[in-house]
Amino acid sequence: MRAFHRYAVVEGHRLFYREAGPSDAPTVVLLHGYPSSSFMFRELIPRLADRYHVIAPDHLGFGQSDSPTVEEFDYRFDSLARLTAGLLDQLGLQRYAIYVQDYGAPVGWRLALQPHSPVSAVVSQNGNAYEAGFVPDFWEPIWAYGEDRNPQTEAALRPALARDAIVWQYTHGVPDPSVVSPDTWTLDHALLQRPGNDEVQLRLFHDYRTNRALYPRIQEHLRINRIPVLAVWGGNDQIFAPGGARAFGEDLPDAEVHLLDGGHFLLESNLDEVTELTRAFLDRALRPS
Repeated sequence: MRAFHRYAVVEGHRLFYREAGPSDAPTVVLLHGYPSSSFMFRELIPRLADRYHVIAPDHLGFGQSDSPTVEEFDYRFDSLARLTAGLLDQLGLQRYAIYVQDYGAPVGWRLALQPHSPVSAVVSQNGNAYEAGFVPDFWEPIWAYGEDRNPQTEAALRPALARDAIVWQYTHGVPDPSVVSPDTWTLDHALLQRPGNDEVQLRLFHDYRTNRALYPRIQEHLRINRIPVLAVWGGNDQIFAPGGARAFGEDLPDAEVHLLDGGHFLLESNLDEVTELTRAFLDRALRPS
């Protein structure tokens, strides 16, 4: 199934998105994490587009979307979600499922919390909505930076922008790292080198604390509205551990939780398993008999 590569201008910023599948089919919005882009969904998109309308945007500052400096744009997760909502509104999408990973989760949660929520179902692939699952060794420097942004806490985070750290994100927890294409981290690292993009990423690191504050609201939303949830998780992830997947069951006893033998970027190593679980879930959640 052919994917189209398109752009739209939202609030004066050009956003890139991939689109595939029949426009009259149920829509699935794929929301990527750090430090990636919609490129992470390049192989999943055609596997969903035979029966779903698929939209995969690049957040501002990522991928092929514009990357204004921190002086030109207020980089917060609220802002990224607002731009995403604006894009989806431009496309005339009033109801859709979301597939979220890493940063895509807090963007997706904000979409779900809009008035007259457009989100009908959630696939969370290593995307937290609970305090459970944060791996302390990874997150403690981020929490410290969020509490007190100073030269010392910033210096502790800057190594996360380096190539070795990005390679680790893709390969840790993967039984055979040779299945992960080096194109992934090469592209991500190259895009982080755009002038001023390091400050963009530091702003989002600093703002991540606001996502935790949002968790009680999203948990209540899921619980009250009985939103169908599939948590398909890299069980070896050293960023978001399996507790983050299991936690969905606290509010949704019917939540589907699958821990696979992979890491943070599960689509690179376990694409077939994720595709099978996702298609089966979406068929049930979006195509009731």
